[in-house]
Order: sequence, then structure tokens, then C-alpha cells
Amino acid sequence: MNSRSKSYVHGTGAEPLQALTVGDVLDRAAAAFPDHDAVVVPHQGIRWQWKDLRREARALGAGLLAQGLEPGDRVGIVAPNLAEWVAVQFGTAYAGLILVNINPAYRVSELEYALTITGCRAVIAVPAFKTSDYVAMLNEIAPELASAVPGRLRSDRVPELDLVITLGDAEHPGCMRYPDVIAAADRAQLARLGVIAAGLDADDPINIQFTSGTTGTPKAATLTHHNIVNNASLSAGIMKFTADDRLCVPVPMYHCFGMVLGTLLCATRGAATIFPSAGFDASAVLDAVETERCTALHGVPTMFIAELDEPNFAGRDLTSLRTGIMAGAPCPVELMHRVMQEMHLTEITIGYGMTETGPLSTQTSIDDPPELRVTTVGRALPHTEIKIVDEDGDIVPRGVPGELCTRGYCVMRGYWGDPARTAEEIDAAHWIKSGDIAQMNEAGYLAIVGRLKDMIIRGGENIYPREIEEFLYTNPKIDEVEVFGVPDDKYGEQVAAWIRLKGGERATAEEIQAFCKGKLAHFKIPYYIRFVEEFPMTVTGKVQKFVMREQMAKDINGVGPL
Repeated sequence: MNSRSKSYVHGTGAEPLQALTVGDVLDRAAAAFPDHDAVVVPHQGIRWQWKDLRREARALGAGLLAQGLEPGDRVGIVAPNLAEWVAVQFGTAYAGLILVNINPAYRVSELEYALTITGCRAVIAVPAFKTSDYVAMLNEIAPELASAVPGRLRSDRVPELDLVITLGDAEHPGCMRYPDVIAAADRAQLARLGVIAAGLDADDPINIQFTSGTTGTPKAATLTHHNIVNNASLSAGIMKFTADDRLCVPVPMYHCFGMVLGTLLCATRGAATIFPSAGFDASAVLDAVETERCTALHGVPTMFIAELDEPNFAGRDLTSLRTGIMAGAPCPVELMHRVMQEMHLTEITIGYGMTETGPLSTQTSIDDPPELRVTTVGRALPHTEIKIVDEDGDIVPRGVPGELCTRGYCVMRGYWGDPARTAEEIDAAHWIKSGDIAQMNEAGYLAIVGRLKDMIIRGGENIYPREIEEFLYTNPKIDEVEVFGVPDDKYGEQVAAWIRLKGGERATAEEIQAFCKGKLAHFKIPYYIRFVEEFPMTVTGKVQKFVMREQMAKDINGVGPL
């Protein structure tokens, strides 16, 4: 097999890698576009220009130093999409503090795990959001908080946690308020902040994000300035972002999609970030696009489906939209066609990657033919290597499915405090495994076939759920579908499908199976079909197939989860 026929590619591009810190990026944006919108948050009534964001971020960073924090200390954040999140993102970066993104959906045990494994010295939290009371959770984890002097917490369960900061004006025992941290930024601390920021190295770790695995405890992926700054900038270049762009960000900030491909990406070009709501709300997204004349929109597929399904969608003026990224989960071909045609997102791109690659490895181009933009996840980003390997780790020929692996500037430092898990995922040559099955065509475009763990093996036949899902999306009655395997005594596994029909439609399992006959191989036709109104999901909009698999196995066999 010659080198050109191998499923290996090294992405190239005109934009060089940059040795910049996250703080450098904000400094450049504020210098070039001081009076341009930087962060717009309608639900808070906040509109910060780049000079305003820089001032707020510097004050926050200096205020944290005033509380005794030192470069390299970890600072957790538990909050939905608020303007303060962006100030914390850049303010901690100025001070060389490592920001730990904590999922607001975490419960007490998960929050304690996140704080403990990373050794957070401080945590910044919104007091409450929806049904979650974070102050109550922190008091449960650290009962000593109620009687502690703010900044001097001494807890048995979280021994390294000294400081709890709450967003907003309300006072809570043992906690310091965000406005008071800002107020502590005197001239001496601001001067010290400047010295620290100037001395930071682009290869320093700056962000820890937890991967949302379906088994075991979450892994703390540790990313550097170099990882995320370059990933954000290269993606911005692919979408041809300028300071005139206005990006609507409904995806959560605690995830790479929000904080790297959202706020940081905008900062690399001086573009504006608009948060339509604290948590995802389809109507609020459409409101923000209309009112703020957004030119770009990000989202996972389920978000775009919800926006298209809004009752008053047809009356919306979305003509300002141009581009954006759909990622975070497999993007159905039919959905991409609808988004491009009905939402005016003619230049929307599909991105693929993982938290550990900060996050993108591949992305389609706005100049790619529509067919490639709806059937592939694009080509390797510049300065990024991709290979597809078999079970033995050997590179497969082009067109042959295998596991996708990535190498380059974007690959994380490792999992915080967990060298064993790091070694399992990153080999000696610094390739990181994705767990995804992909194919590479002759032009270097990649198609994700499925997850290694999701692959169904029925009677010795390998079945990729994605293929069946894409076919079922061609049924005009189907709005959303997920395919997975369930245990079977005879075949090992059988194909199951959960289907959500479009509003007003009706169908039977027999009808769906008849639709498949003659068009799919008999062993690929779903044996079990369930019609549902919703799917179990993570807060980032990723469907949890393992939950569906467990529920179906229980219902079929009358026993507990696998």
C-alpha cells in the first residue's frame, strides 16, 4: 500500500500557529476593536464592548490574586451562560490560574469529585439555577463553610478549597461576592497581574474540562493556551470570521463548544458573542438572532431541530445568518439540508473532535460543495494529523473503516493527576484515540460511521447505527431517530430504534420495517421499534444511547439494566 492510499493526512493551511496566551488574544481584540460589541447578554441586560470586557477580566484576575491565589492554582466555575463566565474565562487566564469547568448539572457527589480531583483552591458559582441550589450543595460538601471567614475555609472533605465566590449581589455565609472580588483589584494587584500575564508561557496549562464518558468517573482533560487559542483561531479562519460577525452561542460555556469555539473564537477576530439565554431555549435563540442580527449560530443537532420545530419559526427573520458550527453529535444529512435552506445558514460547517483535542480535529469549509458539507465532517484542520487504524493499530487503506486518531498542537497535556488514564489514550508517538469509527476518502474528507462502543454485532455482521439512522431520516414522518443494539440470545445483538415522529404524524413499527425492506439489508432493519416524545440526553444535547439500551434490555427481558 503506497502512502497516498493510506488513511493518513496532515492538514495544511496559510495561517501559522501562534504562541499566544488567552490573555494576549483579549488584549489584541481590545486594542484593535475597543468600541465593538464583545459580549451581549439580553437576559442580563449586559452589552460589553471589547474595552469593557478587558477591564472586567483584568479586575477579576487582580481581585483573585488579592485573595491569595497564585499562578497554577485551580479555580472552578459552576454557572450557566452569563457575562461573568466570560470575565472569569479571561480573568483567570491573565492571572495564570487554571480554570476548571464544572457542569451545572452535576449533583453533590459529582461536584465534590470535580473539586477534589483537581484540587481547586477557589470555586465561583451562581447561587442557584433551575432546580439546582449550588450554595446548598457546597454547604453539604463543606459544612464548615457556614461559619468560615470568606477565603479561609478549612474543610475535611475538600481540604484544598479555601474560597467560595458567589455571582450576584446576595450574601451567603462563608462566601465572597463576585462584586467584592472585582472591588479588591487595586493598582498594586493590577500591576502584579500585568507582570504575571507577561510571563506566562503559551504551553502552560490553563483549562481543565471533564469528559462526559458513559462509564467510570469523568476524566479531567488538561488544555494549554496553545491548544485552545490556535484551535479557536484556525476554526475562525475556516468560517472566514471578521470583526463584523456576530455569533449566537446557545451551547453551554462549561463545554469546549461554548468557551473555545464561542467566546475565544470571537476574540481571535474581534467578533461579538451573544448569549440568548442562561440555558438552552429555542425561542430565545431565534429572538437573539433576529434582534442582534447574528451572522453565525452554533449548536448540536438537537438544538437545531428544536429551533426548526418552534411554532412561530416560519415568521422569523433569520436572513442575517451565514455560518456557524454544528457539532457535538452526529449531524443527520436531512437536518443539514433543512438548516441550510430554512435558516439561511448557507455556509454552515460541521466540526468534529473531542474535549481532549481542544476540541476540533476536522471541519468542513464554507467553500466545500454542499454534498460534502452534509455527508462528511470535513478535512483535518491545519497543523493537525489524522489517521484511521485497525484493531492492531495499523493504518487502513482509504475507504476502509477504522478508529480515528489525532496528533498535533491540539492534543491535550493529559488527564489531570491521572498518568495511567493518559497513557491509555495517548501513545508514545502522541497520537490520541477517539473511540470513533471513521472512513477517509481519496480527497482526505472524513465520514464518521459510528462509535466503537455503539457498533452492533448481529450474528457476526458489523452494523453501524449511523447508516440506518441516515436512511430512516429519509422517511418524511420521522423527526428524530436513534439506533442501537440490544442483547439477543440467538444473534448476540438485535437492532433497536427509538423514533420521534413529526408533529401530527402517526406510524406503526410494521410500517417503519416495511419502509426499510428492500432498501436495507435484512439484518440492518430494526427489530425493535419504540416511538418516543424525547430522548435521554446530557445537558450538552448528546443523546445517551446507553440509557436507551439499558431501558430496552430491561423491557425486553424483564430484568434489570445490563
